Amino acid sequence: MKTIYLVEDDKNLNLILSSYLERESFSVKSFLNGLDAKKNIANSPDLWILDIMLPDIDGYKLIKEIKATTPHIPIIFISARDADIDRVIGLELGCDDYLPKPFLPRELVIRAKNVLARYKKDEKTEYRVDPYTINTKSRTVNEGKKEIKLTSKEYSLLIYLVENLGLALSREQILEEVWEEDYFGSDRVVDDLVRRLRNKMKDLNIETLYAYGYRMVSDEE
Repeated sequence: MKTIYLVEDDKNLNLILSSYLERESFSVKSFLNGLDAKKNIANSPDLWILDIMLPDIDGYKLIKEIKATTPHIPIIFISARDADIDRVIGLELGCDDYLPKPFLPRELVIRAKNVLARYKKDEKTEYRVDPYTINTKSRTVNEGKKEIKLTSKEYSLLIYLVENLGLALSREQILEEVWEEDYFGSDRVVDDLVRRLRNKMKDLNIETLYAYGYRMVSDEE
């Protein structure tokens, strides 16, 4: 699950934007002022969404602090001030996208997805799910020294489940993630894919959620 830090001092707008982002399975931590956000820069979220006009600290200063500490973290900034000036200054400081107010919350969700899709630099290259080791660079899965042969879609499903450990995933979400392009058949293809993955990796703890989808859990849960 991708983590987004949202900095917006308008409480109502903050709640609305957080709600829209969370519906898209983002983990959102919101801040109503810049100083609280500044204290959390080192936590390195996957994305910052930052309002330029903050009551306690200049938004541009906060952008500089973020880029100085975590230059690889993307930033989308939003503003109700002069659109052209804010856009130029923000992009010069290293921001990745700009959205002038007012805007539709759905547009912010789309822009967040697009920015995150472009950022692949710091993706994790190895996952450990006992007794399996998953290497995302070589796209291999091993159980000890034995390699487990997975098809492309079996592998994509495995990564999606691992990256969303503990989360309930609907069949529709899995279709969108694993098949990518529009799929017009039955969502029961997801059940078949899960069955095949379970057969090849019998120690995976994949729970079936009746009439909904699936969830992978760790042994500790």
